[in-house]
Amino acid sequence: MADLNDDSIHIEKLYEYGERLSEAKDKAQNVADYQGIIDAAKTSLKAKQLAAQLIPRFFKFFPELSNHAVDAHLDLVEEEDLRVRVQAIRGLPLFCKTPDNLSKIVDILVQLLTAEEIIERDAVHKALMSLLRQDVKACLTALFKHICTIDEQNTEDPFREKVLSFIRDKVFPLKAELLRPQEEMERHITDLIKKSLQDVTGAEFRMFMDFLKSLNMFGDKAPPERTKELVEIIEGQADLDAQFNVEDGDHIDRLISCLHTALPFFLRGASSSKFLNYLNKHIIPVFDKLPEERKLDLLKALAESSPYTTPQDSRQILPSVVQLLKKYMPRKKTGEETNFTYVECLLYAFHHLTNKAPNATNSLCGYKIVTGQPSDRLGEDFSELYKDFTERLTSVEELTRATLKKLTQGMAEHNKAMSAAKSEEAKDAIKIQKQNATTGLRTCNNILAMSKPLHAKTPSFMGDKSINLSWKEATKPSVPSNTVTTGGKRPQTATNGSGNPAKKGRGGGGGGGMQNQLVNRAFEGIGRGNTHGRGRGRGWGGRGRGRGGFR
Repeated sequence: MADLNDDSIHIEKLYEYGERLSEAKDKAQNVADYQGIIDAAKTSLKAKQLAAQLIPRFFKFFPELSNHAVDAHLDLVEEEDLRVRVQAIRGLPLFCKTPDNLSKIVDILVQLLTAEEIIERDAVHKALMSLLRQDVKACLTALFKHICTIDEQNTEDPFREKVLSFIRDKVFPLKAELLRPQEEMERHITDLIKKSLQDVTGAEFRMFMDFLKSLNMFGDKAPPERTKELVEIIEGQADLDAQFNVEDGDHIDRLISCLHTALPFFLRGASSSKFLNYLNKHIIPVFDKLPEERKLDLLKALAESSPYTTPQDSRQILPSVVQLLKKYMPRKKTGEETNFTYVECLLYAFHHLTNKAPNATNSLCGYKIVTGQPSDRLGEDFSELYKDFTERLTSVEELTRATLKKLTQGMAEHNKAMSAAKSEEAKDAIKIQKQNATTGLRTCNNILAMSKPLHAKTPSFMGDKSINLSWKEATKPSVPSNTVTTGGKRPQTATNGSGNPAKKGRGGGGGGGMQNQLVNRAFEGIGRGNTHGRGRGRGWGGRGRGRGGFR
């Protein structure tokens, strides 16, 4: 009974303190009342709950008691009773009278993002949103500090994941409301993101890039220097200033994914020179040593970026492309597998590069392109190169036509099988086979369309959109798939649905994962043996520092 009486006394006193403070014109004179509220925060449960409302409400009027008030309130934030904690969390934004205080309160709220109770987490989210509306610049700065901070022991902020989730789910969707004034705040958050990108997973990088692309300052009407800035961000992530180590699978994953990310900006006029020069200098020379699952990824990225090269870059990389093309277009039938998708990628890149530097093919392929420049080298005899190149074209055309015929016959068999299929499962399997065969047909038709004009002494190089790369039209099959090849073995490792071995860890797959999941068994039984294929989608795993950050 005594406890109940004490509780009632505490509550009654708190109401009296609150009423006097509310009515006082010069609240600073009521120091004793505010001290009484602070003292009551150490009494009964109900008194703590009421004190959690009153302490922040009148905090700004008593700077001389600020330390005592904050300490008492933080004790309430750590109370065992959920109701007290929630009430105390709701009051935290009222302590932020200065940017310095705001940063400290944000740090406290960040620690509370790990709360297990939904109502408590909701209170934390609302408190942070209140602070963002109060001072978006200072609040964002405080939040991002938890994303990019790594201490001397190379340990990351323990609350990093929670902060990332909050920014992704709560801040980014409200950018139009929160980022005001727009130009200043878009620049500020861009700078914060750029600093954070020093140490991110692949999935985190794509999340940040998607957000940056959505900002008005980087929109379709943005000036060229803004598009260039985005490409420079992507180049930094691809680590194009580093010496390439062929055993560093993480770096090649990052490079290919970043190149795909940059493609839309090449289309808008940004330079692809740094990427292409890196490929030419570091990657293509060791192409044979690359992991098999990454070779196709690289060639697809090269093909898709080739329409956006400059004449100078085209001239520099063409010798490497021609060498690869000859490797995968043997002069005579060797009995080895022919990877038709490789050939499609390389022929596509060859056409677009030569369209910008046509006379470079005179000394590479023996053509007779006249531009009036010394680089035409018309006085030299390259007839053997022409003979060699066209024989290789003829050889790959014969293989392609044979494969095309078998794929066409296979489509008829698929149609018959579909008519005979009774279960939905069987029908779905046949649909996938038909879809993959259709992609194989597109690959073969593309090869024939691109090789035909190359037999002329002065060929016409395709620099338009007349060829639609086979994988660009495909939809994602529901089973792991293989590339367009003849011969070889199918991989037996467990896959993650992207044609690559499943991999645990932070980060998702690289951009464009769907596009390689195309030709499952379309070429099975054609040539020497079964098909084997590779696909995109292996993610950049856990984080680290430097190039090791995408393993």
